[in-house]
Amino acid sequence: MTRILFVGQKPETVDFSDPSLPPGFDAKKINAGIALGVSKIEERGWQGDTCMITPDAAGSAMLETALKGAAYDCVVIGGGLRLPPKSLALFETVVNIIHKAAPNAAIAFNTRPEDTADAAARQLKAG
Repeated sequence: MTRILFVGQKPETVDFSDPSLPPGFDAKKINAGIALGVSKIEERGWQGDTCMITPDAAGSAMLETALKGAAYDCVVIGGGLRLPPKSLALFETVVNIIHKAAPNAAIAFNTRPEDTADAAARQLKAG
C-alpha cells in the first residue's frame, strides 16, 4: 500500500498575524483542512499519516521519529512550513530531516491542506 506522510506546523503554534499567510486562516480551519487532506489520501486507497510539528527541536525529533517508524512513498510538506519567510530555517531543517531519514521517499509540496493528496500524486506519477 502506498504510504503518505503529511508534515506541517502544528496549527496551534502558527503566528496567524504574519502578513505572509493567507488572510482568514486560523488553527480550526487548518485542522479541518488537514482532516480533509487525509480523507482524500485515503480515498485514493493510500495510507495517510500526519506529523504536525512544533517549530523547535522537539518538533524536529518528532519528525525524525515518524520517518523512522514507517517507510513512506511520499512526504508532503505543508505550506505553513515553507511560505512564511521567517520559517525558512524550519523549512530547511524539515527538508534535511526527510532527505536523511527517508532518502527513497518523494518530496511534494501542497498549496493548502486539502490538496495534499494531489501533491503526493504528482510526485508518485513522476517517480
